[in-house]
Amino acid sequence: MNMKKRKIAIVAGGDSSEYEVSLRSATGILSWIDTDKYEAQIVELKGADKATLNSLTDYDFVYITIHGTPGENGLLQGYLEMMRIPYSCCNVLAASLTFNKFTCNHYLHDFGINIAESILLRRFGKRPSDEEIVKTIGLPCFIKSNVGGSSFGCTKVKTIEQVSPAIDFAFKEGDEVICESLLVGTEVTCGMYKTSNRTVIFPVTEVVTDNEFFDYDAKYNGQVQEITPARIPDEQRDQVQALTDKIYDLIGCAGLIRADFIIAKNGEISLLEVNTTPGTTPTSFIPQQVRAAGMEMKDVLTEIIEDQIKRKQ
Repeated sequence: MNMKKRKIAIVAGGDSSEYEVSLRSATGILSWIDTDKYEAQIVELKGADKATLNSLTDYDFVYITIHGTPGENGLLQGYLEMMRIPYSCCNVLAASLTFNKFTCNHYLHDFGINIAESILLRRFGKRPSDEEIVKTIGLPCFIKSNVGGSSFGCTKVKTIEQVSPAIDFAFKEGDEVICESLLVGTEVTCGMYKTSNRTVIFPVTEVVTDNEFFDYDAKYNGQVQEITPARIPDEQRDQVQALTDKIYDLIGCAGLIRADFIIAKNGEISLLEVNTTPGTTPTSFIPQQVRAAGMEMKDVLTEIIEDQIKRKQ
């Protein structure tokens, strides 16, 4: 007798500049879903769409691929918790924490993880002068949205004259902006997931681009070299993987995550940011790392889905 297939909603879209990227991630997930076990479809969510939210109660599981609000900041997770619908990623607290890059990094810094010097600006708060910002974090620096992704609203600032325009540009993405010192070194990223039975940490990827930084074109339009496994000593690889594992537990993550780091010439490793809804487009890091680990995305997704359903029973 054939078992009834579980119904999976792959929720995409959202209310940020990453709408189109989210849809591409959802297409990736749909292509990897095990059709022998699941009946899956993409559900687009934009704005306070009550009809779409209500439709989620018809599914056995929700795979969240929204990058940005409301799928990456805990809002959708809160709704799913109240409706008792299992889902793929972090809970409300962990999602809201990691979505706020400034708060997340400083929280992790309290546990000994290195981060860049930074200043948080709020749209309706007191704004330090450009001179004060430069004195604190130096030049060059990065000015970016505290709640955005895919490098939307991000500027590499080289002169004091660029500070105010960069801040205004970043505020287009949300009400909080980070001014952050430049970390120089080799950029790497590491993905992982955990279930009730095991921990899986993927090979580390090295990120090399001729662009000013790992911007949108580098991420999604091929203007980058992504080398997996990274060309770093085994000791540094082990440190990066151990840090990713530590971060996963400190935050209380679930499902797939990805942590980005800079390795300085002296070997010091600093955290850039944690992504708890990492991209799953054809050019994204996680699918590359899964392949490099000799695994299949289909099996990874099945393991995560079944584990999260079991936890909610």
